Amino acid sequence: MTNSEIFLDDGDIHPIDVVETVATHYEWEFDRVADNQITMTLEGIWRPYALTLAWNPSDETLRLIATCELDPPADRMAVFYDLLNRMNDLCWAGGFTWWEEEKLLVFRYGLVLAGDQVAVPEQIDTMIRAAMLSFDRFYPAVQLAVHGGRGAKDAMEVAIAEAYGRA
Repeated sequence: MTNSEIFLDDGDIHPIDVVETVATHYEWEFDRVADNQITMTLEGIWRPYALTLAWNPSDETLRLIATCELDPPADRMAVFYDLLNRMNDLCWAGGFTWWEEEKLLVFRYGLVLAGDQVAVPEQIDTMIRAAMLSFDRFYPAVQLAVHGGRGAKDAMEVAIAEAYGRA
């Protein structure tokens, strides 16, 4: 039996209901702010991240937006944008952007469910895991580039480095 079979009954299933089921399973606090939207804050390795998942029935896409506040100094913006491009080169599912007015580093991911497809818990878990893993992986590089005076290439060494051996 798959996790989908454990969590879900047959029938017309709203994608945000599936997100709510996953959040309940993991005992995450969430707020169903509308029929088509749910928000939560999840604790990452380095800091908490705000997540919003929203269903858009017109294009049949479940959108995840994960954010964290960031206030890069004006003189570090060129390095920051270079870093964002390097980060996105390593993201195959989802990607980062910068919302300047809100001062938010944003990870976006879209799950297209065209043709009456149904989102299953494994897909929702993958979306949320991609956001959290990407933020946790790249957040130290962002800090080095934005506040540590490092260049984007140098800062990315932290995100690319892999641990070898056993602890």
